[in-house]
Amino acid sequence: MPFTLRQLRFFVAAAEQGSVSGAARVLSISQSSVTEAIRALEDDLGVTLFDRQARGLQITHRGSAFLRHARAILADVARAREAFQGEAEPATGRLSLGVTSLVAGYVLSDILARFRRAWPQVELNVIEDSGDYLQHLLIGGELDVAVLLTSSVRDRLALQVETLLVSAFRLWLPLGHELAQQEAIARDELAAHPLIQLMVDEIEESTRALMSTIRPPPRVTFRTRSVEAVRSLVATGAGLALLPDLVYRPWSLEGDRIEIRDVSGDLPTVQVGLAWRRGAPLPPAALNFVRSARGAMPDR
Repeated sequence: MPFTLRQLRFFVAAAEQGSVSGAARVLSISQSSVTEAIRALEDDLGVTLFDRQARGLQITHRGSAFLRHARAILADVARAREAFQGEAEPATGRLSLGVTSLVAGYVLSDILARFRRAWPQVELNVIEDSGDYLQHLLIGGELDVAVLLTSSVRDRLALQVETLLVSAFRLWLPLGHELAQQEAIARDELAAHPLIQLMVDEIEESTRALMSTIRPPPRVTFRTRSVEAVRSLVATGAGLALLPDLVYRPWSLEGDRIEIRDVSGDLPTVQVGLAWRRGAPLPPAALNFVRSARGAMPDR
């Protein structure tokens, strides 16, 4: 039997949540349904998508490759639905949107550009604030939708969460750095090099946890809330940085080159997506925004 869209949705949810129980919770279905769907998908493809571990699921190399295809297929289906549903829906209304600072700088522009092209007459009210405060506004009904780091959403009972992008951490280096000669760098090799730390959203917490696994612990020479400052400092040789691909750009503002390399071992990821109040129907403008975001993100 060929795989189904249902199996793809369950597989993507399991990959993003890192466990069958997490996927079942997000999808509001039983764990056995998720398990059966993933097994059927693996049988159809003839590959192992996950390594089953005591603490959850670890996606395999082939699973990661198939994840890109699965997201693209689901995005194409969403776009097909959007093309017809949009014709019958009102093109006006008001959308109250929340966004965190990191997401505003690196994700929101693509989503908004797509949304504005499709629904130019919708009145937008965008608030930028911390993830915790945006969750408070969503639960209180003061926001329709928020674009944020979904991995930091705490109240899953009150909020519906949909992850659209998973970004892995990698090492940033200046052009010509000695470690740049390697395709993959052992984690403990970082101990001898100064690091620049970004203090934004959950990236700060993830980076600190990652550095605690390096022996001896690396020396942090600069802490900043500015991604552009990190870029400039790395590019000029002031230190290295461990950051998600989401915020990587190959050049600093001064025009200096920045390279990236993989680091061996399990590195954290940053999950970006949408959140809205659970149990309350989305108004038409918010529903259209969700559809727009689904179509825009997988292309990144």
